[in-house]
Amino acid sequence: MSGETKKAIFISGGGSGIGRAIAQKFAAEGWFVGLGDIDAAGMAETEKLIGNGFTFSHRLDVRDREAWDVALGSFAMAAGGRIDVLANNAGIPIGGSLSENSVDEIERCLDINLKGVLFGAQAALPFLQKTAPGSCLLNTASAAGIYGTGGASVYSATKFGVRGITESLDAEWAEFGITVADLCPSFIDTPLLEHNPNAKTNESVRSRVQEAGLEITPVEEVAEAAWKAVHGKDLHYVVGKTAKKINFARRWMPATVRKQARGMSRPLGR
Repeated sequence: MSGETKKAIFISGGGSGIGRAIAQKFAAEGWFVGLGDIDAAGMAETEKLIGNGFTFSHRLDVRDREAWDVALGSFAMAAGGRIDVLANNAGIPIGGSLSENSVDEIERCLDINLKGVLFGAQAALPFLQKTAPGSCLLNTASAAGIYGTGGASVYSATKFGVRGITESLDAEWAEFGITVADLCPSFIDTPLLEHNPNAKTNESVRSRVQEAGLEITPVEEVAEAAWKAVHGKDLHYVVGKTAKKINFARRWMPATVRKQARGMSRPLGR
């Protein structure tokens, strides 16, 4: 089957983690897969793992609006003129109390996690309109966007923002027949867990999640949720036991969630 007859998905942050898992899932389902990332070696590894030849990689800094136009235009040409899904997935963690976060850390997180999503959506709209109905904008949010996570105010702000973007564009783009949805995963078993929450600590996010006794969800569960989101009608897809517990408690036991949040003094990310 040629690239022209395949549905096509472009995934930012496709060089590792959730983006790589989504790429593998959609490739296995017969889709043409585009990867955008600043990590060329990571994208090459994703392509190697997929191994079917129906992939396309483009170095992309999601903070650069013009770079989005170049990346998506190049991918559309490679995919036979179509983009059916944009997976707005690129993101970085940041933790620690707000007083510990540097200006550079705050601005970088806001630029990648929030501006990058807006720029990607804006650049993808003309392509998604052409393949609608049935095209989809899929944003990666987080459990930290369901209820503010203690020790991660900046990260939580970006993920609440992603959920807001999803809800706004669901309303704006309904007339075009474009599906808009987001993923709200809890702590996912990806390389992000090995990062330090901020520059002032040497302790990884993974160690703090384990210390708190929280569940780490296999990344494949997020990929399955992405497949359901692209083909479903819901707006927010909550992934992992921790995220589902938070979502349930936020709705039905808000006082309990608030008490638990106040009791958490350790910074946590996605």
